[in-house]
Amino acid sequence: MKELPNPTFDLSPIQLPRGSLHPGSTVAPQTFVAKAASAGIEVSWARHLDEVREAQRLRYHVFAGEMGARLATTIAGHDVDLFDDYCEHLLVRDVATAQVVGTYRVLTPAQAKRAGSTYSDTEFDLVRLRGMRERMVELGRSCVHPEHRHGGVIMALWGALTEFMVRNQLDVMIGCASIPMLHNGVISGDLAASIWHQLKQTHLAPIECHVLPRLPLPVDELDHTLHTEPPALIKGYLRLGAKVLGAPAWDPDFNTADLPMMMRIADMPARYKKHFLGGA
Repeated sequence: MKELPNPTFDLSPIQLPRGSLHPGSTVAPQTFVAKAASAGIEVSWARHLDEVREAQRLRYHVFAGEMGARLATTIAGHDVDLFDDYCEHLLVRDVATAQVVGTYRVLTPAQAKRAGSTYSDTEFDLVRLRGMRERMVELGRSCVHPEHRHGGVIMALWGALTEFMVRNQLDVMIGCASIPMLHNGVISGDLAASIWHQLKQTHLAPIECHVLPRLPLPVDELDHTLHTEPPALIKGYLRLGAKVLGAPAWDPDFNTADLPMMMRIADMPARYKKHFLGGA
């Protein structure tokens, strides 16, 4: 099995910039490899390629099987892209079956430099975020198995991500949050346009953080008057203090509209900090 770097430590022997994983840690690797998140599930960081493949199979099941995404994958039945080799992969397992039922991938600042960009850079012009790059982590490819879509799995993932950020002195998370284009059996951008018009009134980031989509969804040409709520994951991000960075991009391969979002540890409500970090 191909061993992967442990996320507690630096990811290469080169000098890491501020905001990357810190090599001075003396914490034993196994301390953070796995912990019980709640009854019946366990959170861990992928340690070798076989575990990454488990996450990629879950992603394929959800994105291609459920959402109908057209994935340009190199391995049948797996969602694989060029960023995976640079990312840390967070897993939630069902303890009874050992099956991976939830996952995120995490791209650190040092690894984003090695990859040449983040995934979000391929969908948005992030030039206004350039001052945050050295302390900014990208979250992506979030999904949960359909039989485990309850609060416990996503809270376990967020708890591990928050701990990871604080432990490694990182404070900004960005990512693309997807809104399905399928609404009432019809492929349309009306749902995404309506959600965008709602959220820009209530959760828009300051203008100095705004980003521009490379392939914009034509929100002003769509019906944005639908009375609808954002997907559960986006609502969860907003409860954690996240902001929307601008209008959605259209992702034709995943058949979604993607909202650019940013979350700062400093903006997380105190009750969530206490829940995830024990009052840290």
